[in-house]
Amino acid sequence: MRIAVDVMGGDHGCGVVIAGVKRALEEIKDISVIYLVGNKAEIHAALPERGFRDHRVRVIHTTEVVEMTDEPVAAMRKKKDSSIVRCAELVSEGKADALVSLGNTGGIFSAATFKVGRIEGVKRGCIATVMPRQGNEFVLLDAGANIECKPFHLAQFAVMGNVYSREVLKRKNPRVGILSNGTEDSKGNELTLEAFKLCKKLDLNFIGNVEGHDLFKDHVDVVVCDGFTGNIVLKTSESLAIAMFSMLRRELMHNAQRKLGAYLSKDAFQAIRRRMDPEVYGGAPLLGFNGLVFKAHGSARERAVTSAIRVTAQTIKNQIGQIIARDIAAANKVLAVAETDGSTNA
Repeated sequence: MRIAVDVMGGDHGCGVVIAGVKRALEEIKDISVIYLVGNKAEIHAALPERGFRDHRVRVIHTTEVVEMTDEPVAAMRKKKDSSIVRCAELVSEGKADALVSLGNTGGIFSAATFKVGRIEGVKRGCIATVMPRQGNEFVLLDAGANIECKPFHLAQFAVMGNVYSREVLKRKNPRVGILSNGTEDSKGNELTLEAFKLCKKLDLNFIGNVEGHDLFKDHVDVVVCDGFTGNIVLKTSESLAIAMFSMLRRELMHNAQRKLGAYLSKDAFQAIRRRMDPEVYGGAPLLGFNGLVFKAHGSARERAVTSAIRVTAQTIKNQIGQIIARDIAAANKVLAVAETDGSTNA
């Protein structure tokens, strides 16, 4: 497998990204080529510092970077020699099977859309975020790429999330639900009500509507929503986890008795922290494209970059793109009939 890594997009410089790549190559022997895409001078300056010598590494020089403040679509047009654009071109030209970037989310999504291209039949690509809960994880999609959606898009997100949950997270028969303000079939807005009708027609283990309090129970494996809602859920969950750990730490340090209790329980607290650690997951895949696109956290350190590459390699091995193409083609036949019946809006 061949992976292109945008080394210029992170918050901590290309040296941290390269260190993560080094660890990934040490762990994952199935990788045949890793492209380090970015400014050649900065890359070569970082390589000796990291003690990095591996015959699988190729350096691709670029002169531009899509900054976090850049408008994504405009940046794709103006910064044709940016690291993310060149990564996407490597995938579209068949030289790489996947790309990993820590950069501007909108820029990555635009590069995936306009350079890599969508799988035939997919109307919108989406961001799938794996969210930890007690015992296992669930997939939330869309997590921020598509602010405005139509029911047809949500139905396709359900299909793609079902594939990812089944093939990567190894859920035998993923439970798929639409995020709404009530579990009753009649609850929701126009978007979710129409998407509900479509998902019922598809070959999914569709359990209907789910509410916010269902997400962190072992109740649903694939949570479908528009990108506006999904991003709010994601950011709220992240900030809540940080706040809870902060409050717990403060209360446990309140007196000697609590400090003793904290010491005796430290293994349990550390286990929970590891379970909630975003660096374990590395970031989020963008589904629906002709090649895997993985968005790593902009603030990722070495371990998170390694995790991102590990998840990317695993996803390549599971041939997610081919399976999504197959399942989308089958779903679109059903959705086409629904459209003819007047029960969808593509």
